[in-house]
Amino acid sequence: MDDLKRRLARLLLNLSYVEGEVTLTSGRKSDYYFDCKQTALHPEGGWLIGSLFLEMLQGKGVAGVGGMTLGADPLVSAVSVLSYEKNCPLPAFIIRKQSKGHGTNQFLEGMKNFAPGSRVALLEDVVTTGGTLLTSVERVREAGYEVDSVLCVLDREEGGRERLADAGLSLDAIFTRAELLAAGK
Repeated sequence: MDDLKRRLARLLLNLSYVEGEVTLTSGRKSDYYFDCKQTALHPEGGWLIGSLFLEMLQGKGVAGVGGMTLGADPLVSAVSVLSYEKNCPLPAFIIRKQSKGHGTNQFLEGMKNFAPGSRVALLEDVVTTGGTLLTSVERVREAGYEVDSVLCVLDREEGGRERLADAGLSLDAIFTRAELLAAGK
């Protein structure tokens, strides 16, 4: 796993990590921006992220993976495809930011691949305050599924892990900012 993490760190630092003042989704100011989609949509980057997440999920017994669109779309797709290749298939689902507004008016897409009450893992690209993940957890639970695991590519260490813990969930990250910078050297 160390070699995969080093390779991923280099790609993340080259494609996704930008230093300079920005305003984040949470409204907070930061001295760097992390656009994980640039790496997750890269062929090697998607494969590395999918492989590392799949390894992190081994032994958890989850029925599949999901996450909030748009950031989690390439993550859950990579894990699902690689899981099939490794003969441990995990279907994926996507959580809409707003309900469909027509037809079934649902928030979750892909749920015909899951039995009612299934235990699932949520994937996220970047965690700052944990707000997006808490919304995801709420929607998954409202649909009748159990959130077992929460994983992310980067934990910014700005309160998200603690907010998730307050909600009874633990966060597993491929990297924190310090780990990413150290691994990429």
